[in-house]
Amino acid sequence: MTLDIFYKLLAILATVILGWVAGRAGWLAHGTDARDPARVLGNAAFHIFVPALLFRTVARLDFAAMPWRIVAAYFVPAVAFALAFYLWGRLRASAQPAAPAARAVSASFGNSVQLGIPMAAALFGEAGLAVHIALVSLHALIMLTLPTVLVELDLARAAPGSRRIMATLRTTVRNTVVHPVVLPVLAGLAWNLAGFGLHPVADQALAGLGAAVVPVCLVLIGISLAYEGAGGPWRGVLQLALAKLVVLPALVLAVARWGFGLDGIALAAVVMMAALPTGNNALLFAQRYRVRIDEATTAIVVSTFAFVGTSSAWLAVLAWLG
Repeated sequence: MTLDIFYKLLAILATVILGWVAGRAGWLAHGTDARDPARVLGNAAFHIFVPALLFRTVARLDFAAMPWRIVAAYFVPAVAFALAFYLWGRLRASAQPAAPAARAVSASFGNSVQLGIPMAAALFGEAGLAVHIALVSLHALIMLTLPTVLVELDLARAAPGSRRIMATLRTTVRNTVVHPVVLPVLAGLAWNLAGFGLHPVADQALAGLGAAVVPVCLVLIGISLAYEGAGGPWRGVLQLALAKLVVLPALVLAVARWGFGLDGIALAAVVMMAALPTGNNALLFAQRYRVRIDEATTAIVVSTFAFVGTSSAWLAVLAWLG
């Protein structure tokens, strides 16, 4: 754990505390519903800032330059893990149709930007940072689109009249495509493949909106803590933290090393990407579907500060493997 990464953790804590103070003091509250600020911030992030970030990222991707073997070494086990966690939630027959997908996001989506980028730069230099940036460029595209499809399918299945297969399929496809995560990804992909490029004005506007994702989400975490409290069943919170900080990186390590033959900086970069704590988008996902909001909030906070110890442990494992 380098001093720079430790300072990043303190900065995250400070921003979350600011949001908590704002929530407790009612700085953003208007009207009779004290939860309005959290809903407004969550909706703004999910419908404005995140789509801008996703569209710009995908529109600017250089697919020809991607290190596809390294990318596969991370995303094959990460996607398999997210699916397994989702199916485990489905088998437990949750009363909330959106809960399995929301919990899968909390267990598999890491804080790859605010914490991951300085970590990769500090630990692995330019070579490791290049690997990390390649993974980050596809992270939200893959790890948010998948649970979005799953949750929309579950919601359509649970809706009245869901026994009509074609109606359920149409509803699922419509709600999946016309979605704040999937639609900007598809639009950005089409823009990229068409070779249009981004005008400097559009690029700067999208970059400014995308830059708001992290601070808004961190403030939202603090506000949610103020209104919801640190909650959700603690057993569930600890399950999510254990899954994100221990099980996922162990799986990525095994698949990347012995399945794809990675070693050195490439192996270390993908394992530490997997070892990152739960990312802020887990709360946005929970807010979007109004499910397990307190659990997602608490899992983000708990996993972020547990990362101080687990990151050191994973670095020791990687050093032992050589």
